[in-house]
Amino acid sequence: MSNENNSQIQEQKLKTLQMYHAAALADSVLRYGSSNILDAVTKQKKDEQMKAGGILAERFKVKEPCDAFTKTAEIYGCADWVCQKTDTGFTAKAARCMLCSISKQMGKYSPCAVYCLSPIEAMIKGIAPESEFKTESTLWEGDNCTVHVKLHL
Repeated sequence: MSNENNSQIQEQKLKTLQMYHAAALADSVLRYGSSNILDAVTKQKKDEQMKAGGILAERFKVKEPCDAFTKTAEIYGCADWVCQKTDTGFTAKAARCMLCSISKQMGKYSPCAVYCLSPIEAMIKGIAPESEFKTESTLWEGDNCTVHVKLHL
């Protein structure tokens, strides 16, 4: 087997695992929502993630705040985050998200906070504690996900 074929096979395996991971998360959101505990789980997870933000950032090799978006996109293959610098920090945008798309097909509960935005915010605050994280829109509600991060470095 050539290196090119092996590389293609590995890439396909990774994409398959990413899809199964997104589907498992979407399924859990559906079940939490159907059981009327999604809001409580989201709050509890966010509290846990914020406490472990520095550790999460280290595990994901997040060195700069924008890395929290790009590293998760690279690892999970889910959202297509692009960061653009602003005068006070940066704006991150995504035009597609596999997790959000699967969740929309499965039901009426958004996965955005519990499995995407809260962990990303936690990693950013883990390396830049004074930063401000503001979600303008999500793909659940509209055509893109837009987050503004104000840095106080």
